[in-house]
Amino acid sequence: MTYFEAVILGLVQGLAEFLPISSSGHLALLQQFFGIDETKVLLFAVMLHVGTLISVFIVYWKDIWELIVELCLTIKDLCTGKGLRLDERPVRKLGVLIIIATIPTGIIGVLGGDFFDSLYTSIIPIGVGLIITGFLLVMAERMGSSSRGLEKMNFRNAFFIGLVQGIAICPGISRSGSTLFGSLICNLDRKFAVKFVFLISIPSILGSAVMELPDAIKAGVTAAEAGPVIVGMLVAAVSGLVAIKTMIKIVSDKKLSYFSYYVWVVGAFVVLLGIFGPMLGIAGM
Repeated sequence: MTYFEAVILGLVQGLAEFLPISSSGHLALLQQFFGIDETKVLLFAVMLHVGTLISVFIVYWKDIWELIVELCLTIKDLCTGKGLRLDERPVRKLGVLIIIATIPTGIIGVLGGDFFDSLYTSIIPIGVGLIITGFLLVMAERMGSSSRGLEKMNFRNAFFIGLVQGIAICPGISRSGSTLFGSLICNLDRKFAVKFVFLISIPSILGSAVMELPDAIKAGVTAAEAGPVIVGMLVAAVSGLVAIKTMIKIVSDKKLSYFSYYVWVVGAFVVLLGIFGPMLGIAGM
């Protein structure tokens, strides 16, 4: 892998992970375009995930620190028989909601791993996923404004959002777009919805990286590849930071539908290319 390819892939990973356009779909398409064998860049893929995690930690470090402190206090309260006291501890409630949202995502990821992997054998499912993402964004945009924040969010809402996030493992379906759709369907306040979506991305991205890590370590990386891997990770972190800041403003300004046009066009092009590419002699289609 060259430095140029690493920069492009890192840029796309950071932007597409948090903007509602599907990082998995875009990376799969770019890997085909560059002729990159995915099995030979597993460590690079893991480090891209690390890069995007860094950007989330930078933006939400105060919230993450509060959640860590509250986890310690929760363990203390449970050991002393005081119970969870979620109504009295908003940060604790947020932590529990994040855990609940992560459960269905994890179950779907583990049980459906082989099925999701099989969808990458053709670019057509990626295109279909992008088109579906466009419709999710349009529906999310039409959701009315609400002041329903953390205090009124319940466990059912968190489970539903986690379920939608699990479905977004499908190539082409945006994780951030689908979880925003789920959050707004639950009539959550837009500002809080964005925050919750990015916080639940932490266990999701981390889990994905951990699952890929054993194979990545086994595949290893040469000294020549170490430079592009580090550069790709740093580019993913910086572009992810930009994407998160942009996404917060986009959702607040109700401009999600702008991205629907983009994913519809790209999705339709990819589907047509997948259907007619072999007829035209285009390799890898």
